[in-house]
Amino acid sequence: MCELVWLIPLLPLIGFIVNGLGRNTFSKGMIGTVGSAVVLISFVCSCILFFDVYQAREAGQAGIIEQHIFDWITVGNLKIGLSFLVDPLSAIMLLIVTGIGFLIHVYSMGYMHHDNSFGKFFAYLNLFIFFMLLLVLGSNYLVMFIGWEGVGLCSYLLIGFWYTNSSYANAAKKAFVMNRIGDLGFLLAVFLILGTFGSLEFSTVFPAAKNFAVGDITVVSITILLFIAATGKSAQIPLFTWLPDAMAGPTPVSALIHAATMVTAGIYMIARSNVLFILSPFTLQLISIIAICTALLAAAIALTQNDIKKVLAYSTVSQLGYMFLGLGVGVFTGAFFHVLTHAFFKALLFLGAGSVIHGMSEEQDMRKMGGLKKAMPVTYLTMLMGTIAIAGIPPFSGFFSKDEILAGAFAASPVLWGFGFVGALMTAFYMFRMLFMTFSGTFRGTEEQKHHLHESPKSMTIPLIVLAVLSVLGGVINLPAVLGGNHWLADFLAPVFAEGKALVPETPHLEHSTEYILMAVSVIGVLIMVALAFNRYAKRQITEEKNVAKGFLGNLSYNKFYVDEIYDNIIVRPINWLSTFFGNIVDQKGIDGVVNGVGKATFDTGKVLRLLQNGNVGFYLLMMVIGVIAIFIYGLLSL
Repeated sequence: MCELVWLIPLLPLIGFIVNGLGRNTFSKGMIGTVGSAVVLISFVCSCILFFDVYQAREAGQAGIIEQHIFDWITVGNLKIGLSFLVDPLSAIMLLIVTGIGFLIHVYSMGYMHHDNSFGKFFAYLNLFIFFMLLLVLGSNYLVMFIGWEGVGLCSYLLIGFWYTNSSYANAAKKAFVMNRIGDLGFLLAVFLILGTFGSLEFSTVFPAAKNFAVGDITVVSITILLFIAATGKSAQIPLFTWLPDAMAGPTPVSALIHAATMVTAGIYMIARSNVLFILSPFTLQLISIIAICTALLAAAIALTQNDIKKVLAYSTVSQLGYMFLGLGVGVFTGAFFHVLTHAFFKALLFLGAGSVIHGMSEEQDMRKMGGLKKAMPVTYLTMLMGTIAIAGIPPFSGFFSKDEILAGAFAASPVLWGFGFVGALMTAFYMFRMLFMTFSGTFRGTEEQKHHLHESPKSMTIPLIVLAVLSVLGGVINLPAVLGGNHWLADFLAPVFAEGKALVPETPHLEHSTEYILMAVSVIGVLIMVALAFNRYAKRQITEEKNVAKGFLGNLSYNKFYVDEIYDNIIVRPINWLSTFFGNIVDQKGIDGVVNGVGKATFDTGKVLRLLQNGNVGFYLLMMVIGVIAIFIYGLLSL
């Protein structure tokens, strides 16, 4: 199987080509089957590869598989190939992308069944899986960058899938432009890496980087540029506002791209480049500060949102902040652990929200829901599992991954832990607020919506059940020693982070008593938030906007702290004004005026000179004599 690594990304590409060409001729059943089957086969291949890596790790080996496809760029001593790298980190990412990707493809067969562009949708999904696999498998920064750009393109296509709605099209453009800002950072980092190390291959760059001093300005510059790229793709301050608007796309898109895969690309890239970032403590501190600010800001906004998908969108931004916090404090395994568990419960929650929207005849306002657990029991129970997991209640998966990040933050700075704890409390409150507003109490929608309420088909509920099981059990892969675990994930990923850890002194481990206290405080705080949410939104059923967004802080949260308005006033409008000025004044009246003026002058001169051509021979002789005299005078004056 090691020789067939190239099949894993190739199969979704074949699915894209087949469904793209046959989108108007194949039946929906065939399109859905082809699109899902190619991802399923990729998942099976990924499982076999993972098993090979696992066996190597059990035997004490690094578990690294490299495959060179062909030489891509050869200029002098520079050689860049299209080559793939499978190691413990990429092996797990392959399972996430293909496994959850397959479940979302199956779900989409039911969710998008009535859409007229069914074939195009599945073609885009397959293309996204191809580029995401390229990003994960690349053995150098250039292949990673191609995948990075490709998923950005697919995100644009899928967010704006219903482009006839102008607001959806604008959301797609917003995502595309904001990601381009981050991508410029990646591109500049690639050039700087190439100029510094003479190669873009991870196997060359990382060993060479160890020869640089900690805090070297070149390494700091590279890591800052890479982090800028990550803030765009993974929606961190200041480039986070595109992700909530990206909910304009179909719900399966939100689950696949904006929860489980693409938005975690920034975390994956930094984890892959851990050697460079460990050599730059300044960048790690910057990451920690940006991360905790993003986590708190997004959580505060989610507290008062009424659109069920917007709540989950801001939740995603907040959870991504926790992943970056883990990276910033050096807990790389904990950050990636949260990538894994978040993929389970957030994909579940987005697909569950899609099931609710499907049952509610496309309604997304939670104030018009309520009492849905009787009509949609499977959706309710699975979303309950996901909500418990993201809230961090043991023994669900989110508790273990979140706790590992917070423990690392406490070891680095109790202040960071304090802010992270506040964010965790807000997470529990807004998630159970969403759950209770949607499923508890009495139905608040129209009679027509009530009449059409129904559970989703099995093609949608079976993926929910599978993800719910993973959300419950996913935490067992990295149980901490304080709870009798053996940190399996940390041991499995050890070769990926070994070079980086060797560059810094061993960080002190927390005492077990301290860990118990932190866990207890976290769980008690979360349970208090759940009780408060239950009392307000299930028992008292306070759902009106005037009660939700009251007071100064409430209005700030409800209006998303006016971040979009601030960006609009200080960036968008000035740029539009400059564009108008350069277009109307500089271009039309300036440049066009000069060009058109020269043309008009030439034309007018021609109109005058043509009068000299009157056909009168005597006039021509006179002009010839005048010319001869003029030449004679010029000659005399030149003496």
